[in-house]
Amino acid sequence: MAGIFIRDATAADFDRIVELNDAVVRDTSAMDSDRLQQLHMLAFQHRVALADDRVVGFLLSMRDGAKYANDNFGWFAERYPQFVYIDRIVIDKAFAGQGIGRRLYEDLFAQSRAKGIGIVACEYNLEPPNPASNAFHQRFGFAEVGRQYVADGTKLVSLQVAQRSVSSAP
Repeated sequence: MAGIFIRDATAADFDRIVELNDAVVRDTSAMDSDRLQQLHMLAFQHRVALADDRVVGFLLSMRDGAKYANDNFGWFAERYPQFVYIDRIVIDKAFAGQGIGRRLYEDLFAQSRAKGIGIVACEYNLEPPNPASNAFHQRFGFAEVGRQYVADGTKLVSLQVAQRSVSSAP
């Protein structure tokens, strides 16, 4: 997609990232500026998509071994020695369907492969349902490897993994 630029997130982006997250908190989880700063410091990759110099999407991921206290990350850590976990991806609703999420995922998969990591993990809600996320992840070859209740039993998530071949680089 022309006109979209992807780069590393910076502290100057944080207010906008929190605003985007707040718009879809039902599908992600709450995140204020302090929490975002903590997650940013733990991140394997924290990237933003820009249109006309405005952040219109972001992706935040963690690598195995991160000191990240999260039920879903912990589930994968117990089962996979090496992986990248997508904590959240959010696209501004005004830019939905324009390939921004696809580009952020392609960027993450490329970086994971370059680091020799063949497993990318994520989860999405089954209850409350998130059919758009289901369809999106199927296009990337994600497959369900488990389910669990989180958020004090208020959400049922599908735990997903996509596997890719990796380069020989460390």
